[in-house]
Amino acid sequence: MHLKTTKCNNFCLVATTVEHEIFSRPQIREQFEALFRAFDPSTSFQFFKSFRRVRINFTDALAAAEARVKLHKSDFNGKEMRLYFAQSVLIGSTRLEPPKPEKQFLISPPASPPVGWAQSLDAKPGINFDLLCAVSKLGPGEQYEIHSGTTNTPSVIVHVCEDDEDSEDETAEGGKRARPKIIQTRRPDNVPSVNQ
Repeated sequence: MHLKTTKCNNFCLVATTVEHEIFSRPQIREQFEALFRAFDPSTSFQFFKSFRRVRINFTDALAAAEARVKLHKSDFNGKEMRLYFAQSVLIGSTRLEPPKPEKQFLISPPASPPVGWAQSLDAKPGINFDLLCAVSKLGPGEQYEIHSGTTNTPSVIVHVCEDDEDSEDETAEGGKRARPKIIQTRRPDNVPSVNQ
């Protein structure tokens, strides 16, 4: 529901911090109503006990303004009464509207892409043939400097690993490496306790 506060209603006042006795005792309620009926005899009242507020509806905007000027922050039954103009509230649609379809396809994939959408082509991978050629010429244990270092940057060097000669011994008959045997941790000796 879309709420939009507009301008003040010049015909209605709202009295706040009202004494509780106004809602329960008819004599005090009549005294309260008499204060405002002196400005406009056709004034109507709406009492909101749980909010401790009273809405005062005038038929003339000048009478409402005069009542606010004279009675705002005045004392009623030992308590300060504050008066404010009621605000008109424009209520838009009573139904929840769907979000605007601007970037909705980014939230969750739609059944079909939005109008004008085209799949972007992936760029071709950049292959550095000089690096591949230099690495292929290297033998085991040699190194190739890709980027020479300066005082502010480190150098980048590729080292070609040597083949492990021991790896041939570890391979099993199927060509796969044999799993190393896990040696169990020995249990500590049981120390007999002395029972007396």
